[in-house]
Amino acid sequence: MDGIGDVAVGVKRGSDELISSSVYNSGSDSITDGTANGNDSKANGSDSKKLRVEDRMEAPPSRVLHIRKLPNETSESEVIALGLPFGKVTNILTLKGKNQAFLELGTEEAAITMVNYYSTVTPHVRNVPVFIQYSNHKELKTDSGNQRAQAVLQAVSAVQGGGTPTSDLTEASSPVLRIIIDNMFYPVTLDVLQQIFSKFGTVMKIITFTKNNQFQALLQFNDPPTAQQAKVALDGQNIYNSCCTLRIDYSKLVNLNVKYNNDKSRDYTRPELPAGDGQPAIDPNMAAAFQGKDSNSLLGALSPLNAAAAAAAAAGRVALSGHSGSGGVLLVSNLNEEMVTPQSLFTLFGVYGDAQRVKILYNKKDSALIQMADANQAQLAMSHLNGQKMYGKVIRVALSKHTSVQLPRDGLDDQGLTKDFTNSPLHRFKKPGSKNFQNIFPPTTTLHLSNIPTDVTEEDLRLLFSNAGGTVNAFKFFQDHKMALLQMSTVEEAIQGLIDLHNYNMGDNHHLRVSFSKSTI
Repeated sequence: MDGIGDVAVGVKRGSDELISSSVYNSGSDSITDGTANGNDSKANGSDSKKLRVEDRMEAPPSRVLHIRKLPNETSESEVIALGLPFGKVTNILTLKGKNQAFLELGTEEAAITMVNYYSTVTPHVRNVPVFIQYSNHKELKTDSGNQRAQAVLQAVSAVQGGGTPTSDLTEASSPVLRIIIDNMFYPVTLDVLQQIFSKFGTVMKIITFTKNNQFQALLQFNDPPTAQQAKVALDGQNIYNSCCTLRIDYSKLVNLNVKYNNDKSRDYTRPELPAGDGQPAIDPNMAAAFQGKDSNSLLGALSPLNAAAAAAAAAGRVALSGHSGSGGVLLVSNLNEEMVTPQSLFTLFGVYGDAQRVKILYNKKDSALIQMADANQAQLAMSHLNGQKMYGKVIRVALSKHTSVQLPRDGLDDQGLTKDFTNSPLHRFKKPGSKNFQNIFPPTTTLHLSNIPTDVTEEDLRLLFSNAGGTVNAFKFFQDHKMALLQMSTVEEAIQGLIDLHNYNMGDNHHLRVSFSKSTI
């Protein structure tokens, strides 16, 4: 970046903070415009290579945070996005050649909240884990030549303060944004998009669709400057922590033609439009609730602190819609036809949504159709299970052209290859707002066990999962002994254990609950 020297100071702090000689000022403890003042003017000398005694200690809390191991070509907006959910971002300095950045928040309290949160949940930028810690600096002083960063900050600050940005970025010519959701591991609905983007101005219309197996949307604001504000502030941000990344461009369209108000499209200026095609009409009360959201919190739906709640709310709305079978059918291939059953597929895919029907194909028994409750659950299951090993074979999961799974005609024996699970009591997501929405993780070696009877021991559970096939590497009871973590030696063994032992009767009608965990033992 302009004004940043290229000589690195070989200082390693107790907090692992590496810093550029051009920005460290020991006299004023500030970031300068590309020159180091005071005693540090010889920072590129041999003294810079020595460990300073005072730097061996971990830096105390500061509203300036040091971010390391950023991916190449990380933008200022992506760095700012890490801090936005915790409060106002007041300054930024990126050291692109060193894959580092300094971020200044409005208050020390906001910085403490951010560091505390990211100490338990690893922050990611472009799917790469990054490291955040306190800087020894109490404030950032950057030069005016850093125009891009200052423009992004101006736009974000204007939105936070309810004003209009005065940045010199090229103005958008269209009020319509094209939005692509990358890494969509949680449901993203039309209402979630409306909630996020309405923080920047009036959302007029939204159309959602799937293209190239990606969830996309066109969203129209009332004017181009508002679209510009939203793009600058939101492009590259994650809706939920570490996933559902917004990729935003300007559309060539200047006006959207919305024919129906339903789960796929919405014209907020014409509430009288029909639902169309048998789709559920939008709930006017829900629409009013979103229009009336408090705009003082810039990214309420984006806050990692509320990510689980937001995911639950989004998935809850999907479940309530009652719109099953539209784009919600998966084709699963390369199955082990000697081992696979409709029940085993129901159990595994049921971790990511409520599987309604499962059909193993009669003439191709290494393939199956699975109808999920909706398209978002199907997308979620496909994202997590494609390429995983089940019964020794790497399965392939793709969206099917079918809109539903047909049951066999009355009197036709299909050898039990088709099962209807619509009314199964084992659906994890039937209840809106269920805690299960907060615990959706990709298959891992660690399993979370719950509903364990009080008289069951660690040895009992180790033996149970060992008999299912595999090796139990580690085990840990929670304090009340009703829950536990159990680690298998491979992900495939964990998948097998979940399939075999989820809903296993432990006695006295205690049915074991098994799910994947992000924790390690």
